[in-house]
Amino acid sequence: QVQLVESGGGLVQAGGSLRLSCAASKSIFSINAMGWYRQAPGKQRELVAVISSGGNTNYADSVKGRFTISRDNAWNTVYLQMNGLKPEDTAVYYCNADDVGLGYWGKGTLVTVSS
Repeated sequence: QVQLVESGGGLVQAGGSLRLSCAASKSIFSINAMGWYRQAPGKQRELVAVISSGGNTNYADSVKGRFTISRDNAWNTVYLQMNGLKPEDTAVYYCNADDVGLGYWGKGTLVTVSS
């Protein structure tokens, strides 16, 4: 099993930046993929960004060019750098680990972007 703990959320003005962190309870070196998802009020959870064990990344069209996902295997941590935040980025952001076909989720961290 993998426990995931997100941090770094908060209130920010439009155009601002935040960096989210996801700390894993075990080595992420061999975890197939780590990702960030978000869920806005009244909406379904959606993929924001994902990074494979080999470092390949994929982003939702809505965040391309603004968000960057990265992983630090030495610290068992995945990051999401969010720049140019917009009010529509307001959501609870969840970390996900895809480990040998099993999915694990953190409890989420709230990001609120004011206009």
